[in-house]
Amino acid sequence: MTIIGELAALLTSISWAGTSVLFTKATQQVGSIIVNRIRVLLALIFLMLLNWAFYGYLLPFDAGTDRWLWFALSGAIGYALGDAFLFQSFLCIGAQRSMLMMSLAPLMSAGLAWVFFGETLTGIQMFGVIVTLAGIAWVILRRRSETNNQVCSPVQGVLFGLGAATGQAVGYVLSKQGLMDGFSPIAGNSIRMLAAVIVLWGLASIQGKAKETVNSMREKPKVFGWLTMAAITGPVLGATLSLFALQHTQVGIASTLIALPPVFLLPVSWLVFKEKFDWGAVLGTLVAIGGVALLFLA
Repeated sequence: MTIIGELAALLTSISWAGTSVLFTKATQQVGSIIVNRIRVLLALIFLMLLNWAFYGYLLPFDAGTDRWLWFALSGAIGYALGDAFLFQSFLCIGAQRSMLMMSLAPLMSAGLAWVFFGETLTGIQMFGVIVTLAGIAWVILRRRSETNNQVCSPVQGVLFGLGAATGQAVGYVLSKQGLMDGFSPIAGNSIRMLAAVIVLWGLASIQGKAKETVNSMREKPKVFGWLTMAAITGPVLGATLSLFALQHTQVGIASTLIALPPVFLLPVSWLVFKEKFDWGAVLGTLVAIGGVALLFLA
């Protein structure tokens, strides 16, 4: 039995864990909204260059209307809307609780994949998903609780978090549909990113914030460097790997393995941000790894 899809999902998590450190540094300087706009624009440029290098075109205009629709909806819902909900949830209830809400995305993805594709998990696979998500939740809950700006109520924060998880789950299912018949994950990701750029920069233009976003990069070139590296490792490499994973394994399994960044961030937080070593979080990590092992052995 091939496990190439599972390995791609695992590499996606590792990529996004490293990327989150760079995005965190950039967000502290210019804010999450500006970071979100710049990262999708840079990612689109890099993806277009990859398309040119591998396939001889910048964008896959001959992919067909249906495929463009699936990927465009995935980008608008998953990247633009889902991330907007997530960042708003961060402001309301903090990153810890927000990420706990996001850990529900794999279960939502599995449910949607069952409805639309008839994908079912075996008993061992379902047990592996539950054990992995329990470990992830354990790690998140053991992380030090941070303060937030209280710009909205906790109930709103939870709803935003659930909205972000739903957006991610729907985005995965839409992408799976677009990837049918062996379509290129790089080309598919470029369509998703184009949709995200149109939505985010269209809203910025309507709000009169586009010029402010560009000026912020001119004033802080170091941040632009962080975002360039983060765009390559995250929305380009990580997101393309996630599409490859969706193409080669079940949505529920792929989305579970893709949800592992909180676990991989544990040693990163210790080394980079000098956070205290929490043995409870280590135990949660071991539980999550046990769940991953079940998914690979199933």
